[in-house]
Amino acid sequence: MADIRIDIGGEIFEASFEAAAPQTVAQFRTMLPYRDRIIHVRWSGEACWIPMGERDFGVGYENATRHPAPGQIIIHPGQISNISETEILLAYGGVSFASKAGPLAGNHFMSITRDLDRLAAVCRSVLWDGAKDIAFSAG
Repeated sequence: MADIRIDIGGEIFEASFEAAAPQTVAQFRTMLPYRDRIIHVRWSGEACWIPMGERDFGVGYENATRHPAPGQIIIHPGQISNISETEILLAYGGVSFASKAGPLAGNHFMSITRDLDRLAAVCRSVLWDGAKDIAFSAG
């Protein structure tokens, strides 16, 4: 059974939390249900992201990566590096996580492991058609 249900513009995906990021998972759970808009990345490759501005996510780096695999979801706790804002990134293809100031790392805390072809199609539609609503809710 999935931990999280993710609705991207009416397309539903199931995701599981990563045990290697317990503080990030615990903090994200306090935000559920979470709704926002998702847009395509500018510098990182094949991914979509949710900019969260100056929000203090309240965790440091754990299980951090610069190269999330398709279906992996990471969060950059912006207050740590002062290079970029707090943001959630959802990889659907090749990613080298970065900002206009250079390379970034994010906490890999959740993964979508099924329907990755459909995920790529949805994310490509974000690139070509624009922002979509996204909602995370308990699975």
